[in-house]
Amino acid sequence: MKVKDKIVIITGASSGIGLSIAKLLSEMGAKTILVSRSKEKLEKLSAEIPNSIAVSADMSKIFEVKRMVKEVVDRLGKIDILVNNAGVGYDAFVEKIDIDTFHYIFDLDLVGPVVAMQQVIPIMRKQGGGTIVNVSSAVSLMNLPNNGPYASMKRALSLLSLTAREELKTANITVSVAYPYITLTNFERNTIRDIPVPENELEPHGPFPPDTADYAAQKIVEGIESGEAEIFAHDWLKQRAQGKPQERP
Repeated sequence: MKVKDKIVIITGASSGIGLSIAKLLSEMGAKTILVSRSKEKLEKLSAEIPNSIAVSADMSKIFEVKRMVKEVVDRLGKIDILVNNAGVGYDAFVEKIDIDTFHYIFDLDLVGPVVAMQQVIPIMRKQGGGTIVNVSSAVSLMNLPNNGPYASMKRALSLLSLTAREELKTANITVSVAYPYITLTNFERNTIRDIPVPENELEPHGPFPPDTADYAAQKIVEGIESGEAEIFAHDWLKQRAQGKPQERP
């Protein structure tokens, strides 16, 4: 789907990849709806990003997700694209997972996107089509110690996305899932941790250099326009997903 003149909801839009997606889409002529919990920050960003509006919502709360979508439709009349990007990491050994925290990331990282999808799908069906992109993570393709809680949510989101893609083909609604790699954002510092981590490991790090948020956003926007089922930040991630030997980037 070409993004020019389209109405796009972007959750988790106050920073990181979400903010970069919003800026890029605005530059490409889309009308962006910036969604996050931070009302004051969103309104400031909206004043800086042309053709954007701010709608605050806590994506871990079902009633707020529903209210957010209704507000967008009431104000703008339609929704062409939904980018489910909001989320938070949680690092813990499986045997030490705090169940209350696990419930929270379940609500934010998985239930929130599903509820948002359920709210926009009837709208898109009535319009004759639409696009949904759910932002997963490279860790959903790996079995990394300590990453089980977060990776399991993102893997579930990936499977739900690809299933919905099949279910919605006849409605002309394209559902895709994106797998960004580690990015130069505050994600690591905002991750909930039940394991001790040295201060120097709070910065983004991994086997390969981290990406910029702008790079990740560019890949996701390219995926929106191409409509491909899975959007990989790098070819080596695609190879991993396909079970092929991975080449260094």
